[in-house]
Amino acid sequence: MIEAVGLSKYYGDFAAVENVTFSIHDGEVVAFLGPNGAGKSTTMKLLTGYLAPSAGTARIAGFDMSSQRLEGARRLGYLPENGPLYLDMPPLALLRFFAEARGIPPAERAARIREVVELCSLEGVLGKPIGKLSRGYRQRVGMAQVLLHQPDVLIMDEPTAGLDPNQIHEVRETIRRLMDQNKTILLSTHILQEVEAMATRILFISEGRLVFDGSVEEVIRSGRPLDQWFREMTAVAEEAVAT
Repeated sequence: MIEAVGLSKYYGDFAAVENVTFSIHDGEVVAFLGPNGAGKSTTMKLLTGYLAPSAGTARIAGFDMSSQRLEGARRLGYLPENGPLYLDMPPLALLRFFAEARGIPPAERAARIREVVELCSLEGVLGKPIGKLSRGYRQRVGMAQVLLHQPDVLIMDEPTAGLDPNQIHEVRETIRRLMDQNKTILLSTHILQEVEAMATRILFISEGRLVFDGSVEEVIRSGRPLDQWFREMTAVAEEAVAT
């Protein structure tokens, strides 16, 4: 459902992402980890077609995101970090706008909006301007709009960044409900507790290169806490690049 084959992005001599290859199958929930500046967001933008790769191929549900982006986008929900929202609009108006923009048939729009409002627990704020909502509610509004067209694949970049513990819990519960719907999810996060709680597999990127692809259980069996493992993986990757 998500596939990167030799994916690379260069800016002059600088390799933001280099030769990244992995595949994520139907229903998998995969955590995408790495230190700041490692290339996580760039890789996600390449996968979703927001950036054109310098080399390699990105596919969503089998569609090449360079040559078949519209077809792939119909199967994809992408929530970037600090995703753009129209702050003067209330959530209900925003969802109606995106339902029309997505080409959802008029007869289906109201039912689709009800579904995502319930899924993301937005019932109490539908009439309030988005700019007046808490960061946690804004994140849930963003999730609701990317779910409107019922995508099979979800790519989320730091969905709980900057949230307080209560807001993190609320967004995490929304993601768990999506997991129950058997969505294929690639989740970038710096909150390592989320990895244990939600993911079955980890991709670790450092200095633009994929340095680990394995199960969460494999890491836990090593006996090291995830934060210790994260530091060790970062140090090993940096040492390999330096030499």
